[in-house]
Amino acid sequence: MSWLVVLGVRYLLVVLFFPFSALDKIINFKGAVVQARELVPSRGAATLLILAGLATEILMPIGILTGVADRLAAFIMAGYCGVTALLWKRWWQPGDFRRSGDSKARNLFWDFLKNFSLAGGFLLLAFGLHAGDFGAFVAHPLASSHPYYEPAH
Repeated sequence: MSWLVVLGVRYLLVVLFFPFSALDKIINFKGAVVQARELVPSRGAATLLILAGLATEILMPIGILTGVADRLAAFIMAGYCGVTALLWKRWWQPGDFRRSGDSKARNLFWDFLKNFSLAGGFLLLAFGLHAGDFGAFVAHPLASSHPYYEPAH
């Protein structure tokens, strides 16, 4: 029964991406490319960015949910969250952060922080809960954490 709790917690980490964001990219592919062109003017490069994002949003959550190379998948998802925050949640650009009332910058700021908070959750999966776990990740980045294994007592 405890494996269901582990699966549920892991799914809470990835549900934003798999299936929802990935599905949105598939259904609204042209709109996603238009959004990517805000950063890269080339349609081809923007399309490649969206395809890379789509692959990340499908493959990494599958790794996290199945426990197959889940630590590396979580590390990649943490990077994906950070890059997304820096490239698309640029709260410093609108210039209305300190304005009272509605503020585009403050709304972006909260999204920016949410992305980094989510990255922290992924890094806990990647690196573990103890200082020594980081060294294990660096030594064996493709290792699986075996999240559903229950050792005999």
